[in-house]
Amino acid sequence: MVRTELAGNGIAEIIMNNPPVNALPVAGWFDVARRVDEAGASPDVRAVILRAEGRGYNAGVDIKEIQRTEGFAALLGVNRGCYEAFKAIYECSVPVIAAVHGFCLGGGIGLVGNSDVIIASEDATFGLPEVDRGALGAATHLSRLVPQHKMRAMVYTSATATAAELHHFGSVHAVVPRDKLRETALEFAEQIAAKDPLVIRRAKESLNGIDLWDVNRSYRYEQGFTFELNLAGAGDRARDAFVADGKHGS
Repeated sequence: MVRTELAGNGIAEIIMNNPPVNALPVAGWFDVARRVDEAGASPDVRAVILRAEGRGYNAGVDIKEIQRTEGFAALLGVNRGCYEAFKAIYECSVPVIAAVHGFCLGGGIGLVGNSDVIIASEDATFGLPEVDRGALGAATHLSRLVPQHKMRAMVYTSATATAAELHHFGSVHAVVPRDKLRETALEFAEQIAAKDPLVIRRAKESLNGIDLWDVNRSYRYEQGFTFELNLAGAGDRARDAFVADGKHGS
C-alpha cells in the first residue's frame, strides 16, 4: 500500500499504491506519516519525494472502510491518520517534493498542500469534494495552492483545478508530461540533495517558522466540523449515496 525506496544521492521515495484509486484506509494514512517521519529522521536522507502509482495520485480516504465499520472508530481513525500524515510532511526535517499525476482529491490535497514543492503531470487535477461527502477539511491546505476566493469557490462547488492553473498561481513548480514526472522530481530532489544538509534542514525549519498560520491547528479546527456533521447524520447520508453509486475514494 505504501512503501519507501532509496533512490540514491540522499533521496527517499515514498510511494502510495492502493488500487483502484489510491484512496487510503486508516492504516495507510498512519503508514505515510511513519515513513515520512523515518525518512526525515535519517541522517542519510536529504530530500523526500512523495509519489504514487496507478490511475491517480490520491483519492482521499477509503469511504467504504468507514461505512462498513460500526460506530465512529474508522472515522476517528482516518481523521487522526490524515492529521498525522499531513503533519509529518509539514514537519519533516528535509524538503518533501510531491510528484502528482492524475486526480488529487480530498486527503490528497492535504498531502500536497503541506509539501514543500509540487511537480505535476499535465493530466493532474486538484479538488476538495468534501461537501459532497458530508465532511469538511483540508481547506487549510487548498489555501496554500490557490487564492482565497478560488479556494472558497472550489470548496462550495467541489470543482477541480488543473495543474496548469496551479502553475499559473505559483503553487505548482513545474508541469511535465506524465512519463517525465518521476524523472523531473528526481532531478529537482538532486538539486536539494547536493546542498549542505545542515543548511537545508535549517532552511526547512526557518520557513515553517515564518508561515502565516499554524497549518496543524487550522486543520484540526476544520476536522471539528466533520465530527459535527457526522453527529448530525449528514456524513452517513452523503457516504451512503456515494457508495450506492458504486464509486470509490475521498
